[in-house]
Amino acid sequence: MPEAGLIYKNKPLVRSGDKIYYGDPADKYIVCLTVESKKPFEDLELPEDVQIQLITTDPTVSKRKRVIKTAKKKGLFVSIDIAEAWLKRYLRGNES
Repeated sequence: MPEAGLIYKNKPLVRSGDKIYYGDPADKYIVCLTVESKKPFEDLELPEDVQIQLITTDPTVSKRKRVIKTAKKKGLFVSIDIAEAWLKRYLRGNES
């Protein structure tokens, strides 16, 4: 696990443009959060519509089949909580 950078509930968060990757790439799954729209707030832009994708890190699975689960939610905080719940469930082995 990286020593520097953002951590949420013991998992790394890495941002690249409008994408946020949540989870340890060494684990079996990670989550990709894609900010699809933003809304202005004072002098900032806040994420509004966020696509959530649970992705397997298994290199033997074709890229087309790596997305295991997907959802779309309003707001980053709700989305990251869903991402955390998905990761916890799938990494524990309760895949449903």
